[in-house]
Amino acid sequence: MSKGHDVLGQLDDSDIAWLAKAGRTRAVADGEAIIHQGTPSDHLFILLSGKLSVEILGLGLINRLHPGDMLGEMSFVDDAPTSASVIATGGPALVLQLPKAALVAQIAADAGFGLRFYRAITIFLADRLRGLEHLRASTPPAEHEEQAAAPSARFIALLATLAAAPPVDAGG
Repeated sequence: MSKGHDVLGQLDDSDIAWLAKAGRTRAVADGEAIIHQGTPSDHLFILLSGKLSVEILGLGLINRLHPGDMLGEMSFVDDAPTSASVIATGGPALVLQLPKAALVAQIAADAGFGLRFYRAITIFLADRLRGLEHLRASTPPAEHEEQAAAPSARFIALLATLAAAPPVDAGG
C-alpha cells in the first residue's frame, strides 16, 4: 500500500517549500527507467504523478509506486549503488529530482529538517518492507493491495507545491 501522504506529512510547510526550491521536476516517459539497478545515484526522487514499477533482476516486479512515494532513498541513506530499477508504467510520470548534495547540505544546516526528513524516510522504508510480504510467496504485488486511502487536501497541496519546481535542464 502506498503511504506517500503519510511520508510527506512528516515534513512541515517550510520543508516542502525548500524541497520545491531545491528540486527540479522531471518528466519520465512510459517505459523509461529513471533508476537503473546497480548504478550509483546522485539524486533522490519523489513521485508527483503517474505510476512507477520497481523491478529487480532475477525477481521481476516487486513493487509499484504512487504519487508521494520516494525512490532512490536507500542509496541516499547508505551511498550504495541502487538495488533495483524503477520504470514508468501505464503512461508518463512526473518526479521531483532532488540533488543528494543539496539535501546533505540542508540536513547539516537545519537539524529540524534533518530530523523530519530522516523520519519520513524511515517511515517510508518500514512501510515498504512490510509491503513486500508477497516476495515470500513469489507472487507479484496485487493491484488491489496498491490502493491507498484517499489523499488529504494537504497532501494534494504538497504535491502541487513540489510540482511547481522548475524542470530539469535538458542536459541534466
